[in-house]
Amino acid sequence: MSQVPVPAVLLLADGNVFYGTSFGKIGTTTGEICFNTGMTGYQEVFTDPSYTGQIIIMNNVHVGNYGVKKTDVESETVKIAGLIGRNLEDQYSRIQADNSLEAYLKEHQIVSIEGIDTRALVAHVRTKGAMNAIISSETTDIELLKQQLAAVPSMEGLELASTVSTKEVYEMGDPSSDVRIAVLDFGVKKNILQCMVDRGAFVRVYPAKTPLSQLKDFQPNGYFISNGPGDPATMDYAVSTIQEILEEKKPLFGICLGHQLLALANGVSTFKMHHGHRGLNHPVKNLITGKSEITTQNHGFGVDPKQVAVHSNLEVTHVNLNDESIEGIRLKDRPAFSVQYHPEATPGPHDSRYLFDDFIAMIRKAG
Repeated sequence: MSQVPVPAVLLLADGNVFYGTSFGKIGTTTGEICFNTGMTGYQEVFTDPSYTGQIIIMNNVHVGNYGVKKTDVESETVKIAGLIGRNLEDQYSRIQADNSLEAYLKEHQIVSIEGIDTRALVAHVRTKGAMNAIISSETTDIELLKQQLAAVPSMEGLELASTVSTKEVYEMGDPSSDVRIAVLDFGVKKNILQCMVDRGAFVRVYPAKTPLSQLKDFQPNGYFISNGPGDPATMDYAVSTIQEILEEKKPLFGICLGHQLLALANGVSTFKMHHGHRGLNHPVKNLITGKSEITTQNHGFGVDPKQVAVHSNLEVTHVNLNDESIEGIRLKDRPAFSVQYHPEATPGPHDSRYLFDDFIAMIRKAG
């Protein structure tokens, strides 16, 4: 016997209201609304720590149709604040699946809404920009929900990386490897670490606020600055540490938030984007090779292109072919580089995994 659908409501900060039905946990949730254009990989998206504090619209019309699997994760828990879909599927078809999406969302206490015209909603966000939102299946009292939504802070100005970072140091890979990478974890994805380990690296992952002196105890010959959520401009502690790392003149690689922090460590500002880039089909051009690649992205902040253009020690290495935003930089006087997108690409095409090869080669060359 099918369950009676529970009414749910989505309220945006600009006053727009969308009605649908509940999926997952019955409750109320708030966060910044954003959208992902990917057709697959929803479980990896939901467990990506960079989505902390965000309510995500999945553009694909059917989400959940292949269920969930314990190993298809980027962290141990679901990190999104809420989920919006046209059709969120409880029924699934995949022999390897462990459970349904709805059971998974209930297990992780995620409030969701389905039956929404996601095309219209995404078009609205693309036009009006990112904003806060609230989903509720507990009440449809709009005035009450407006009061709750008004108390939600803007993503701009939020320091979230330290809240999702590991609390304990841990290691991956072969301890006897000659490639030792110290990882500053601001919300690192599991498969980023795996991409380095697969290339022979031994990595030690540290909490976000670890000082350089502790990182050096590991005797690393390379440093990795991870992805993560929140506003990079609030992370003075990380910028200071990266500046100290750069003085070591050892190879450094940053991804996403790590890219923004490398820019800040070199005196370049970051800014809040209109609605950000999220998906697995974003075209990027490598200015060094002249080749283009299809990339996986998830970011709502960017690096100021005008400041990079006049910086004497920074070179732009990659640009977004949709909006010409900066997708990669490198320092001219030392072995440090970063990209705004996600070369591990889980989910997504593996066009950009050569960047991990480049990083490992850089470490080996430096000796």
